[in-house]
Amino acid sequence: MISEEVPRVSERAERPPRDWRMVYASRLIVNDLVVVIVAVFGTQVLWFGANLVKPTVVGTASLVLSYTIVSLVLIVAWMMVLSIYGTREYRIVGTGSTEYKQIADATLRLFGLVAIAAFLTQVELARGYIILSLPLGLFLLVLSRSIWRRWLSRQRKVGLFSSKVLLVGSSASALHIARELARQPQAGYLVVGACVPSGLVADYLPNTDIPVFGNIDHLKAAMLTCGADTVVITSSDELAPEKIRELSWSLEPGKQHLVVAPSLTDIGGPRIHTRPVAGLPLIHVETPRYQGGKRFTKRATDIVLSSVLILVLSPLLFVVAMGVRLSTPGDVFFRQERIGLNGAPFKMLKFRSMVVDAESRLAGLASETRTEGNSILFKMANDPRVTPIGRFLRRFSLDELPQLFNVFGGSMSVVGPRPPLQREVEQYESHVHRRFLVKPGITGLWQVSGRSDLSWEDSVRLDLYYVENWSMTGDLLILWKTARAVLASEGAY
Repeated sequence: MISEEVPRVSERAERPPRDWRMVYASRLIVNDLVVVIVAVFGTQVLWFGANLVKPTVVGTASLVLSYTIVSLVLIVAWMMVLSIYGTREYRIVGTGSTEYKQIADATLRLFGLVAIAAFLTQVELARGYIILSLPLGLFLLVLSRSIWRRWLSRQRKVGLFSSKVLLVGSSASALHIARELARQPQAGYLVVGACVPSGLVADYLPNTDIPVFGNIDHLKAAMLTCGADTVVITSSDELAPEKIRELSWSLEPGKQHLVVAPSLTDIGGPRIHTRPVAGLPLIHVETPRYQGGKRFTKRATDIVLSSVLILVLSPLLFVVAMGVRLSTPGDVFFRQERIGLNGAPFKMLKFRSMVVDAESRLAGLASETRTEGNSILFKMANDPRVTPIGRFLRRFSLDELPQLFNVFGGSMSVVGPRPPLQREVEQYESHVHRRFLVKPGITGLWQVSGRSDLSWEDSVRLDLYYVENWSMTGDLLILWKTARAVLASEGAY
């Protein structure tokens, strides 16, 4: 009996592991099926009660059709459109909003087709049954996918469920792409090796643990050695067009993938358009616009949102103001000159969270050794200048609430780059001044990406990325993430 089982275990061990793309897609299929069944049959029970054989009339012949059959057809059709619209494609899962957009697009188109089919076949479907199942199913699909996305992100941070990448190009470009991919492990690209023109086998990319497997002539052997399934061309200066074409032909279809990384970083997807011309995949990059309809929409949103928040939060503002006034001597508000749109100074409001002479003590604290903040932004986790009530206010970012009046007055926006001090601006490199093309914000990308724990380079990169790619959709996403960042209080000093 034992001798018969051993070969089976051995054979099973020799089988190649399943592609993570197929594994994750199959889990999403099961997830979507459960969600759609719950949404459709749940709506049927809510609308018609426990009677699952509620009939509906078909056409002028008064044929009777069970709603259970309608629900089954709807479930099958829903699953089909989710597959047709590529909502489980590995290229869109894990990062970005494309996955959610595809789910919403597929769902809305399905129910449009259902409405047309019901009209043409004269099937009398209950409106409530359709109206309820659509938003319920869409909500549950997006919610369940977001849960799966968080799970996938955790897996990718430890190197699982990711494409294993072999970088091909110059040493400098390979190093640059490796660092950019390492910034966002949730995107699903794990660099396992590199092939560079002057590379020596058993060497490493500078200041990394990424092994070098020679040059492009060693590509096939390198992929086998490091187990890579994706080749990323980081630069093409050293590679002739014929060489790149031969490289693409040498990859195994469906199992090995080719990605070309252009020399563009921090450019948002909506600004990028690919247009094939005479066999050339030309990439069009739109220049950012900071005026016209987008600016009007942003300003209108700022006025509406700030006025509503001031009105709703007025009791909290009063309680915090009284707490600051009664707990420590000094003014309730802290007014400080910051630099805003087009480099113009303005007075930024905050609830006072420090002692009155905080500014005069700064020089002495700046010389002390600390791990928080960076070379330009002064931050200290246990700043002795912060009052007891100030620590509470900073813990939940309540000290920032008076900036809503700056937003209403027009000197700030709800979402934007961090408003800097004049002494910080004096240390800026020339390219950093692009952050003044838009208004500073109460919250922004840097606040939801680590806040004071970020290095100066990362802070600049995030602010400039926002300036180059800002949109109302992006602002809404930042506001959503702000709530989580505030509750987590990471980097709040």
